[in-house]
Amino acid sequence: MPSSAIIHAACFAVGAVVGGGVVSAVASRKRQIPTTTTSANTSVAPPIIEMGQSGGARLSNAVAASALSSPVLKYGHPGPIPDLLVRKAYTAAYDRRLRHPAWTAEHLTLASLGKSNQQRPSGDGPPDRSNSTFAEDESLPAMFRAKLQDYFRSGYDRGHMVPAADTKLSQEAMDETFLLSNIAPQVGVGFNRHYWAYLEDWCRRLTGSFSDVYVFTIPLYLPRKDADGKFRVTYELIGSPPNVAVPTHFAKVVLASRPLSPSTPDTLEIATGAFVLPNAIIPDNAPLEGFIIPVDVVERAAGLNLFSDAVKANSKHICKSTKCDVMVRRFDDAQKRPDMRRAISAPK
Repeated sequence: MPSSAIIHAACFAVGAVVGGGVVSAVASRKRQIPTTTTSANTSVAPPIIEMGQSGGARLSNAVAASALSSPVLKYGHPGPIPDLLVRKAYTAAYDRRLRHPAWTAEHLTLASLGKSNQQRPSGDGPPDRSNSTFAEDESLPAMFRAKLQDYFRSGYDRGHMVPAADTKLSQEAMDETFLLSNIAPQVGVGFNRHYWAYLEDWCRRLTGSFSDVYVFTIPLYLPRKDADGKFRVTYELIGSPPNVAVPTHFAKVVLASRPLSPSTPDTLEIATGAFVLPNAIIPDNAPLEGFIIPVDVVERAAGLNLFSDAVKANSKHICKSTKCDVMVRRFDDAQKRPDMRRAISAPK
């Protein structure tokens, strides 16, 4: 089937929490993750991507979660409710308790990045992020929204989960990335403005080698081992009153596809990979491959079920299909100095 039919971001669903066993993988990038066994009665949401009969990846027919029906809930369902936000260039689920996205998903192509001959809507010029402003998401209930004031003098950047640079088809699409429902608190210098931006750029450059690139961004809260030998999750809250949670880590999960050959455009090569980065200063010379984590470990940590076992079994690791190397480029300096801007080639 055509690669554009692999997935449509509007149909994502959140899976059930699968258990612990995430700590060791991120605390030490080389350590293996302990796993826990789930009960046979545990309800797990269907995978977002599964294998079709022809061997290609396709959207699962069962992604939509069924509504819970119970006479006990005749006066209302208390939740938790992830608000599904379908935008021009991305889809997200918003976490009302943490007041930032539970996950975001986007589909990158040369066209979506404004690098093809696809026409913009009539009368639209190229979008400009200087015309976009951060804004509260009024589609969310007021008591659960992140507020602009929450980030004021917090010490954290308003970190885009879907980058503005990924939305080049219209100003409206770019503006939607500045809604606070697409934002999470991130360390600024050394992370959001640097290494995290390099990783976002690497995801965009994949479109030079793959026809379709799907990117999932997932804030994480991972435990660490304290001096007493016990594992604890500790994180900061910002705002007044404090209500916006600061993730300890962020994950980027990618699925990229391309035809195996020009003569077989419907037979796809699929590559997947996941990277988990701490919300902290990361040196520019840190190798990207040092942050590789198995996709199922990210799923377990986030309580998501992204890909079916068939997709995982029939895909290569992304780093075996292309070079997993970030290009160090000081994007904040480039914005100040237009003479520093230059074209960047795709990973080889």
